[in-house]
Amino acid sequence: MNGKTTSWIVTGVGVVVAGVGYMTGGMIGAGITGFGLAHVVLGILDMFRPSVRN
Repeated sequence: MNGKTTSWIVTGVGVVVAGVGYMTGGMIGAGITGFGLAHVVLGILDMFRPSVRN
């Protein structure tokens, strides 16, 4: 699998998890939303990381 594809998958899963957290609401929902948003940020940052070629 291409590295950029993995980054898109992580970002997409983060968006879904953040949406579920937003729909849940409350303190638990806030934690789930933060977890999802962290995945979105990490997925986007991974797209800009230079790849190492052998």
